[in-house]
Amino acid sequence: MSKKKYVIVGVGGRAEFFYSELITTYKETSELVAICDVNQTRMNYTNKLLKDKYNYHEVPTYKAEDFDRMIEETKPDYVLVCTIDRTHHKYIVRAMELGCDVISEKPMTVDEEKCQEIFDAIERTGRDLRVTFNYRYAPHNTKIREVIMDGTLGEILSVNFEWLLNTQHGADYFRRWHRDKRNSGGLLVHKSTHHFDLMNFWLDSKPDTVFAMGDLRFYGKENAEKRGVTEFYQRAYGSKAAENDPFALHLDRNEHLKCLYLDAEHEDGYQRDQSVFGDNISIEDTMSVMVKYKNKTVMNYSLNAYLPWEGFIIVFNGTKGRMEVRVTEQSYVNSGGKKENEGALEGLDIVVYPHFAEPYKVEVEQASGGHGGGDPVMLRDLFEKKQEDRFNRAASHIDGALSIMTGIAANRSIRTGQPVKIDDLFQV
Repeated sequence: MSKKKYVIVGVGGRAEFFYSELITTYKETSELVAICDVNQTRMNYTNKLLKDKYNYHEVPTYKAEDFDRMIEETKPDYVLVCTIDRTHHKYIVRAMELGCDVISEKPMTVDEEKCQEIFDAIERTGRDLRVTFNYRYAPHNTKIREVIMDGTLGEILSVNFEWLLNTQHGADYFRRWHRDKRNSGGLLVHKSTHHFDLMNFWLDSKPDTVFAMGDLRFYGKENAEKRGVTEFYQRAYGSKAAENDPFALHLDRNEHLKCLYLDAEHEDGYQRDQSVFGDNISIEDTMSVMVKYKNKTVMNYSLNAYLPWEGFIIVFNGTKGRMEVRVTEQSYVNSGGKKENEGALEGLDIVVYPHFAEPYKVEVEQASGGHGGGDPVMLRDLFEKKQEDRFNRAASHIDGALSIMTGIAANRSIRTGQPVKIDDLFQV
């Protein structure tokens, strides 16, 4: 059997998660044939990792403007899109037009117009798009779906969902390109796409109406000034002021981050270590969203990006009882440590409170790997054949669209102060 050929566009912090598995665990069925990025230094470092860390051969490199030539010369079956969020649609659409299927890092894209371009390309070309929602595959998240599917709680009437990002991981979104809402759609699109996808997955329903409020209340220069901070810096590297800032990221003290970003910034000016208390931050750090689903379930959701611990608390209220879930995740900085630590579980507690009966704990079989053990299962689904799965965890472009539409609608609601109907934005 011939191997499936893959190329990766965008070899920043997220790309290694995919190519490391592609060329090791799945080397019998898959091969990486080229990489593409805006930055040659970063591609050269990726090739060094391929050779020295993974005992793989170096692959051809192509600058972003040579994407079409890469497809023509290497003839891949799949394009893996790991670029900044606002450019996902560009590479997804072009890859399909050139005859490739696509696997896209989440979020699929950042607004409804770009989403429509992707759907039009799928209809026009007949190509396939998968979106990487690894949280679905985590055993505890699958177990939540199982409890609800099996009718243990009856009909779910309301949900309270609180997600906490801490001062290490949460802060990281305010150091890098995500801090510009044009790049990422803000955390309600970039990060919450995971959470809104989980809700669609758990409830087996679609969002209908969204109302949201949000603001930048903790990060940013103005907020720091209000708290009495008087010493500021633009970026951590070379700054004396950053030495005593627990929020600073020191690229020169982490060899991987140094090679991936600091050594590469002379080419494109991208600074990975900007101050979280600087100017020009256009995303929110404090967000509340209310969502009504097609099945009439109502969810209250909150996301805060500056808290002492990381994880989530969720409560499902149903006609037969209540389920309370508390998950603590290990803190991490993107690409700053071991990939298996990303989203790794530190604590898990699931309790069902039935009507007229004693509460009980739900046992979950633990699994190894990042995102609570979800990463290895998702990668198997992506790089081998899709498994038979009663939970339908493999995410299509439709799932990708539904997950971002809640966040896109929330962004519009924050801007206008009005509730937003999903069907008015996009027909899924």
